[in-house]
Amino acid sequence: MIKQRFYLDTSVFGGVFDKEFDEFTLQLFERIKLGKITCIYSELIETELIKAPKRVQIYFKNLPKESLEKVEISDEILALATKYVDEKIVGASSFDDCIHIATATINRVDILVSWNFKHIVNVYRKGGYNSINLRMNYPSLEIRSTKEIIDYEN
Repeated sequence: MIKQRFYLDTSVFGGVFDKEFDEFTLQLFERIKLGKITCIYSELIETELIKAPKRVQIYFKNLPKESLEKVEISDEILALATKYVDEKIVGASSFDDCIHIATATINRVDILVSWNFKHIVNVYRKGGYNSINLRMNYPSLEIRSTKEIIDYEN
């Protein structure tokens, strides 16, 4: 079986310690720790985690390195993220969310996983991101909440 590659945005790491999200988040990380899923992340995740509570930072640092894959944020990613904002899928204040989506798109992950329902896991925004992806000759990106991933697997 081919190991799936999931891009996790920062909200998923925070979900480990959030009563509303911890059940599904911990199940997802269990699959990552067992080597069933590769967790794709970027330096933007590392930067955002600096602002996170210490326990979230420690949780991330303790994930098995063989289950992680760091990807770089390139000019191509920044250009695609800018296009999302220019076409008003989200406002400029959500540019970092756009970087996550563009990073996942260009690195051809299987799924982008997020708990951000306002700017990422949102049916209208997903359609907008993917219409731009397809027009720019990128693949459509599967965007799901952690709960959706775990519910589908069970």
